[in-house]
Amino acid sequence: MTSEIPYKIGIDLGGTKTEIILTDSADNVIHRKRIPTPRHSGYEAILDSLCGLCSEAAGLIPPGKDYTVGIGIPGIVDAETQLVHNANTTCLIGKPFQRDMERLLSRRIAMENDANCFTLAESLQGAGKGYSFVFGVIMGTGCGGGICIDGKIRQGRHGIAGEWGHFSVDPQGAECYCGNRGCVETKISGSGVENAFFEKYGKHLTTAEIVQGYRSGEPECSDMFVQFLDDFGRCVGGLVSVLDPDAVVIGGGLSNIEELYHQGIEQVKKYAFHRNIKTPILKNRLGDSAGVFGAAWAGVNER
Repeated sequence: MTSEIPYKIGIDLGGTKTEIILTDSADNVIHRKRIPTPRHSGYEAILDSLCGLCSEAAGLIPPGKDYTVGIGIPGIVDAETQLVHNANTTCLIGKPFQRDMERLLSRRIAMENDANCFTLAESLQGAGKGYSFVFGVIMGTGCGGGICIDGKIRQGRHGIAGEWGHFSVDPQGAECYCGNRGCVETKISGSGVENAFFEKYGKHLTTAEIVQGYRSGEPECSDMFVQFLDDFGRCVGGLVSVLDPDAVVIGGGLSNIEELYHQGIEQVKKYAFHRNIKTPILKNRLGDSAGVFGAAWAGVNER
């Protein structure tokens, strides 16, 4: 798929770090760099930072050789207005980020949601390789998702395909920052689990501490973790019932919770609308490299 393009630049713009890679046609990494994201310095600082990274990488490409640029962002570019919305890096909201980057770089670029980049990378070279229809789940501080079909991201009419983190599964649940209650993100993200634990027990514990407490038999942690597994089953089971993907790949910090891949799967089977669910629910293989590789491959797909 990528052999027609000699070089690819991919940028993963995260809330705290920005990473860039330059690869050749065989996806060998020629250059890789991480820097802090200047999100507190404003929109112009992010533009300057990304342009500097791109110029540095492009300078390593032999003269006359073609290349593509893809950028993964923690938000969505609205298909109609071309403005960013739903971005965790709030200085991007309402800005024509893709247009501005194309103007500054004097070339066409691809800009994708970071969860879509994760899903694309895991579909092409990670745990989802070999499956036609992959749903990628990110369970970290927040909760996101993406859809990849036959090696292509499905964006949807409004660019929000796969945004299951803000699907309300409990109208009486905790209020979500999006304005709804009981969203998937309030149930099975790290922040959601930690907030629920504090609400119930008045104690501040990290998700890792809650998981360890469960494994040690601590009653409060066990109670919360069992609820987490049930919520995971309800959320993923509903997802499987609606989309019936060939595979689900889980990323983000909570993907390292091994109980998801046995006890969690049993809960999925309980809630999915089928008596014999066989959907593989897989841990990612590319780790935090998925986003930047997905961005690079998204640049090729945009071409």
